Amino acid sequence: MMIDPRVRYNTERIKSMFMELPAKKNVGDLKESDLKGKKVLVRTDFNVPLDANLNVTDDTKLINALPTLNYLINYGAKIIICSHLVAPHGRKYSLKPVVSRLSELLGVDVEMTKGCIGMRVHSLVSRMPNGGVVLLENVRLYRGELKNAPALARILASYADLYVNDCFLTAHRTDASSVGVTKFLRPSVAGFLMQKELDYLIGAVLKPKRPFAAIVGGIKLSREIRVIEYLLEKVDILILGGRMISTFNRANGLPVGSSPVQEDMIDTAKSIIEKAKVRGVVLHLPVDVVIADQCAPDASCKTVAAGSVPDGWMILDIGSDSIQAFNASLDTAKTVLHHGSLGVYNFDKFEHGTEAITMKLAELTGKGVTTIVGGGESIKTIHKLGYAEKVSHTSTGGVSSDGLLEGKLLPGIYSLDSGC
Repeated sequence: MMIDPRVRYNTERIKSMFMELPAKKNVGDLKESDLKGKKVLVRTDFNVPLDANLNVTDDTKLINALPTLNYLINYGAKIIICSHLVAPHGRKYSLKPVVSRLSELLGVDVEMTKGCIGMRVHSLVSRMPNGGVVLLENVRLYRGELKNAPALARILASYADLYVNDCFLTAHRTDASSVGVTKFLRPSVAGFLMQKELDYLIGAVLKPKRPFAAIVGGIKLSREIRVIEYLLEKVDILILGGRMISTFNRANGLPVGSSPVQEDMIDTAKSIIEKAKVRGVVLHLPVDVVIADQCAPDASCKTVAAGSVPDGWMILDIGSDSIQAFNASLDTAKTVLHHGSLGVYNFDKFEHGTEAITMKLAELTGKGVTTIVGGGESIKTIHKLGYAEKVSHTSTGGVSSDGLLEGKLLPGIYSLDSGC
């Protein structure tokens, strides 16, 4: 069987991009002489969840920023924080709810501006003491932010002497506060959180402890193909799940009932299966599946062999035999990357596969295995279960994590200074 030429082309492009990515300078490369008395613009991810009374309900993102902020405070820098706060439905909120908790975590009184531009902002910044912290109002309140408007970038940069980007969440964007300001500020370096993302999502994947296993789930093969293409070049074990499995099962000649199949991706699925054989990658597809008569929380469901899906039923999760087989294979791994849900993540009865694998990752981490959860709905599941601290690394990047694993060029990273 011929390997789909699209797979071969994209894989070579992705492989080349990752190998050529230069190391980035980070805030740890800056010492007291570089920082004391200097004004530092720090892009953070303070897009925290709020309750109906606009109280912060989860301060994880604030805690994630502490290593970078404390480092700058300890070396006597003057810190100007730039961030955003936007609800899932798109409404933009003030960052005021963040101030009290951030002050408590840092042990300093964080002052906040009423906007991001204007003489009052300049005045407040100009009288900052060494080790002081000022939080700018939500930068997304300005249309120029998402458009990378040079005027806004120039104003933001005018407050500072140098720049630190610690917001991996927006690394895939060309925003004024993440890319635009780097044209006016040098050095422009990565924060510790940004560096950690790069160390795991690039470093650990390029030079993993072996055997290296990857678990990839998702709704459609077309959405996950680039991740799979890249990982096929790197892994020893590849485990596939999610609703995209119906396309693989059709490619293998198995009945899929009423499960959605991407007919135009069947040849690509066959190519992936063949390529795994050629490269000696152990490829695991579900041996049994949870099926339902509809994709709904109150659907009737049952577990059947992967090749026994009847008409009128659809695949919505992996079965217990698949979980057992996947876990047995993971027991041999030294590095594991989990990307995407293995079932329908927003319905509890079809999350058992993802939950079981998440718990397995926690177990493996305790045995010294490097475990990474990056991108996809697997991130939501690990936080839901409270296991985020029980794996080696849980990515904060969302679309940026997906982008790195798809081989995309992330402007927020490439705009930073290269290291040695």
